[in-house]
Amino acid sequence: MTSLANHPEVSDDAFREIFQSMSEGIIMVNEEGIIKIANPVAEQIFGYTSEELKGMPLENLLPERYRGGHVSFRHAFNRDPHPRRMGFGRDLTALRKDGSEVPVEISLSYTKMKGKLLIMAFISDISQRKKAEEALKRSEEQLIVYAAELEKKVEMRTDALNQTIVKLEAEVNERKRAEEEARKALEKERELNELKSKFVSIASHEFRTPLSTVMSSASLIQQYYERNEPDKISKHVNRIKSSVNHLTAILNDFLSLGKLEEGKIEVIYETIVLEEFLSEIKEEINSTLKEGQLLNIQCAITAQNIISDARILRNILFNLISNASKYSDAGKTIFIQCMEAGGSISFSVQDEGIGIPEDDQRHLFDRFFRASNAGHIQGTGLGLNIVRRYVDLLNGTIHFDSEYGKGSTFTVNIPWQ
Repeated sequence: MTSLANHPEVSDDAFREIFQSMSEGIIMVNEEGIIKIANPVAEQIFGYTSEELKGMPLENLLPERYRGGHVSFRHAFNRDPHPRRMGFGRDLTALRKDGSEVPVEISLSYTKMKGKLLIMAFISDISQRKKAEEALKRSEEQLIVYAAELEKKVEMRTDALNQTIVKLEAEVNERKRAEEEARKALEKERELNELKSKFVSIASHEFRTPLSTVMSSASLIQQYYERNEPDKISKHVNRIKSSVNHLTAILNDFLSLGKLEEGKIEVIYETIVLEEFLSEIKEEINSTLKEGQLLNIQCAITAQNIISDARILRNILFNLISNASKYSDAGKTIFIQCMEAGGSISFSVQDEGIGIPEDDQRHLFDRFFRASNAGHIQGTGLGLNIVRRYVDLLNGTIHFDSEYGKGSTFTVNIPWQ
């Protein structure tokens, strides 16, 4: 790797100016792990002066619990030096002079001077970002709690949920502004920022309508109670329940997406009694169907039991049936079929809904994508992306057929042993 300092068009003064003015901390060490030079940002991160850092073993900047393992990592890098990020997928911690620890991100590169290897460590203090992530995680957990209690305590919790959403938007927007600068240097950070931004945009939009419905219905219920009009009270109670179900579905989508992104979904295989399993799904989802909609379930397989993850399979079918209901008119029938397919079992969900435009079909499983004819129907654009990832966890496949204006059929194949 060519040294910038040895480039014919770059003077020593220019190199020194670049080194000193970098926004990241930079430490250069020799093959023995002895620090040769550090820039001002590195001094600020670790709390040492340049003179104190020079000649210090690099392991002194690591917590005691990491030092032994780091020596072997350093030797491995010396044998095969190449630019790379350290600790990808896990947290890294550095040790300051005062004994405190600081979370960091580190990238490694190298150069050679007078035939000797010098390793360059580029270090970023990510303390503020970690605090923002923890604040965001706390806010998401609060939202889940609020949604669970909303039905019983509508009037009291509505205002609290509104305040939490405002707080969440403010926190994530602040995070978005902070990560705008890092986007130029960290492509991975850019992708994360876009995901957070879409989450805020969709959450704020999707929460606003049902929360407004809850507020207006709660106010009207009080008026109808004073006028002793129970029929109208019942109507608005049902509107509140529907809005709460919608909010819960949105929160479940975001919770499922978060767990999938973090790899926290574990497949637990068990024996599933198919007839009981489908009956439970039908009973659970009937209350969410539009007026007059019916479920027609036909299961033409010889085996009574299958081996799979009941929780994941339920989420797959529940999501597909909910979509079939959402994108179909009242009074329509939703057809569910299951059949044997070699060593797999096939589940298909067919609706008589609005269908999917041909130009949109290739993007249908993309995260946050919504078909062009679905703008008037509430949704996050996450459901089918989550379904596909659940199907992947079960080593299955999913495909669909759809005709614009006539309906869609989604088919899932999974191994049943």
